[in-house]
Amino acid sequence: MSEAARPPARRWVWFLPLVVFAALTLLFLFRLFAGDPSKLPSALIGKPAPALTLQPVEGLMDEGKPMPGFGPADLATGKPVLVNVFASWCAPCHQEHPFLMDLAKAGRIGMIGLNYKDKPENARRFLGRLGNPYSRVGADPDGRNAIEWGVYGVPETFLVDGKGIIVFKHVGPLTPEIIRDRLEPAIKAAGG
Repeated sequence: MSEAARPPARRWVWFLPLVVFAALTLLFLFRLFAGDPSKLPSALIGKPAPALTLQPVEGLMDEGKPMPGFGPADLATGKPVLVNVFASWCAPCHQEHPFLMDLAKAGRIGMIGLNYKDKPENARRFLGRLGNPYSRVGADPDGRNAIEWGVYGVPETFLVDGKGIIVFKHVGPLTPEIIRDRLEPAIKAAGG
């Protein structure tokens, strides 16, 4: 059967892959530019922080003593605690680190690190080179604990009030503007 004699219903089948590809491309572009990923909702806001115990990063020292991991009791201290999910391989983690150091120097809140899918030697080198703003750092080498926190990727930052309730979440690197406009008000509201 020649091309001209082919029924018209079958000709459109040749264009179907092109139509599907165009639709997927439009969907991808819409999702890429449609919103701010830092404003992703968190089902954990207003709920207790996950009751997990994270082991310390192997070999991480603080003033000659092993730096501890963290657990539920470290999140219900009576004052707000910032939990920052970071990794040495994460470029935005390097960008936000000076701002975490500034927050730690201010001393208004506790600071805990959750080291995500990282090798201990890389985490030690990262904190050794850039400074360690954390009082505790828990290791999450396979990322399972981060799933319990609802982590999409790194960096992410959570503010836990003095009772162990998550009151704030930020996806992406902290910036001076985010700290000033979103985090500081959350710290004040949490009693810090």
